[in-house]
Amino acid sequence: MKERKKLYEGKAKIVYAGEHPDELILHFKDDTSAFDGEKVAQLEHKGEINNAFNAYIMEYLSKAGVPTHFLRRHGPRETVVQRLDMIPVECVIRNRAAGSLCRRLGIAEGQVLEPPILEFFLKNDSLHDPLINRSHIRTFHWASDSEVEAMTRWTQEVNGLLSELFARAQLILVDFKLEFGRFQGQLRLGDEFSPDGCRLWDASSMEKMDKDRFRRDLGGVVEAYGEVARRLGVPMLP
Repeated sequence: MKERKKLYEGKAKIVYAGEHPDELILHFKDDTSAFDGEKVAQLEHKGEINNAFNAYIMEYLSKAGVPTHFLRRHGPRETVVQRLDMIPVECVIRNRAAGSLCRRLGIAEGQVLEPPILEFFLKNDSLHDPLINRSHIRTFHWASDSEVEAMTRWTQEVNGLLSELFARAQLILVDFKLEFGRFQGQLRLGDEFSPDGCRLWDASSMEKMDKDRFRRDLGGVVEAYGEVARRLGVPMLP
């Protein structure tokens, strides 16, 4: 088998060069981390679930007209995507108060946010992903004004689509982050969408079904991810 070129290894994924210059292979690991890597663990089968979950969501969004970098699944743990020139900005949308928003503003967890709050963060682990605004993005040339408008529009569109999808599975989409990049000058949704990068609560019990189970030592992380996938009807490869 031809040895693949590893381009980057992050906390939850390894990125390999694809067979085509315009493609990359994302390998989903069992590793999980929180608090900028201060807390780490290996959770068996997490990579397989996140790969299947991400493929399901990306295909769902693509069919709804959202431009994504997703091309196809490539085995239980891998996905082939377009190679993007990534924009170093995370778009975070919040439908209910949780996490850092509660800590920063003293808001009670669970408060419904109407309209939803959209925030931007600089993607930089060494700086702990600081909160930024449109002025920062413009001044430091991380993205053009038109790209910021497009990222805002697509993030809000994704929020509407996925809030309805999860609601049908008796889940509340509390918040999530998206990352975007450029492919041949066109904006695309990149990275991944999995319970690692969003908050999901059971609509009846308000039980946490996402990475907060790991952050808060609640246990049953992989089981919760698997339950979310089961409710959505995510197909798992054997």
